Amino acid sequence: MKRYFDDLQLGSIELFCLAAEAGSFTSAALAGGVTPAAVSRSIARLEKRLGVRLFVRSTRSIRLTESGKSYYEECSQALNQLVEAERNVTGEQAQPGGTLRITAPTTYGHHRLLPMLPAFRAKYPLIKLEVHVGNRNVDLHDENYDLAIRVRAQPDSTMIVRLLEDAPLVMVASPAYLKRAGVPRTLAELEQHECIQFDLPSSGRRISWLFNEDGHEKEMSLNGNYSCSEDVLAGVTLAKAGAGLFQAYRFVVEKDLADGTLVEVLQPFGGRSRPYSLLYPHGRLLPLRVRAFIDFMMEEIGRLQAAAGISPVKARRAKPETPTKPAASRR
Repeated sequence: MKRYFDDLQLGSIELFCLAAEAGSFTSAALAGGVTPAAVSRSIARLEKRLGVRLFVRSTRSIRLTESGKSYYEECSQALNQLVEAERNVTGEQAQPGGTLRITAPTTYGHHRLLPMLPAFRAKYPLIKLEVHVGNRNVDLHDENYDLAIRVRAQPDSTMIVRLLEDAPLVMVASPAYLKRAGVPRTLAELEQHECIQFDLPSSGRRISWLFNEDGHEKEMSLNGNYSCSEDVLAGVTLAKAGAGLFQAYRFVVEKDLADGTLVEVLQPFGGRSRPYSLLYPHGRLLPLRVRAFIDFMMEEIGRLQAAAGISPVKARRAKPETPTKPAASRR
C-alpha cells in the first residue's frame, strides 16, 4: 500500500477536527496540548495541500466552509474508525468521554431531558454535558451540536431521526375556570369557551387542536383572547392561572393533573399525539458519547412509557433510522 500521509499530516488532520468541533483554534490547542499558533500552521498546511479553504476566519471566530464541513465529516469518521480499530485489537473497554452538546425545546427539555441527565452522568462520568434548552432551531453543523430533540421532523438526507415517543395530548383547564365557565362535554361546545392559542415561532402559524371523534381524526382551529408564541409552556401557565382551556402534552401536565391544579376535559375525544425524535448527523460511525446517549435515552423513554402503561414498541412505532430535515418544528 502506498503511503499518503506522514506523521505531521495526520497530526494536522487531528488538530483540524479538534478546531472544527470546538469552533476555536485556542480551544483546539488546549485540547491537543499545543499552541494556537501550531493549530493555525497545521490548518494552513492542510489548506495548501488540499487547495481549498477549510475555515472562514474573523477576528473573533472561525466557521467551516462547505468544503471544510465535508472534509471534517470524512476525517472525523476515519479518526474514529482508527480509535475503534486500536480498541478492538488491544481488547480495551472503551469508556465514553468528551463534551456532548444537546439542544432541546423547552417542553421536552424541562419535563423529560434535564431530569434524566444526572443518571446519565452517573453512568458515564467522563462525559461533560452542554445543553441548549430553547425553541430556536439550532443548526447542528454550524453550531457544533451533537444531537437535537425535536417535534415532527421532516425528511432530509443529512440527518438521522430516532423516534423517542409519540407524546399524548390532553385538554386541560383549572378548576376555577371550569367552575366559572362550565365543563365542555362536546367539541362543538369549545366555540363558547376561552381557548388559549399557540403560534409556532418558526412560521407564526396557529397550532390546531387534535381530537378523535366517531373513530376519525379531527383538527380544530379555535379562537381565544390569549395567544402565546415561542414557548408552549406559557399556555400551560395561563391554564393553571384560570385563563381558559389548553391542549398540552400529558407528560408536561401529569403532576398538575395528579395534584388537582389542572383537570382533564373531553377525555372521550382524546388519544391524539405528536412525535418527539432524536436527530443527529448522518454518518457511518458515531462518537461513543453520542451512541451512549442515544441508547440511554431510548431505554429511559421506554421505561417511562412502560410505567405509564404504553407499549414501548408502540411508542416508538418501531421504525428504522430515517433521514430528516434539521429545521424541524419545535414545540
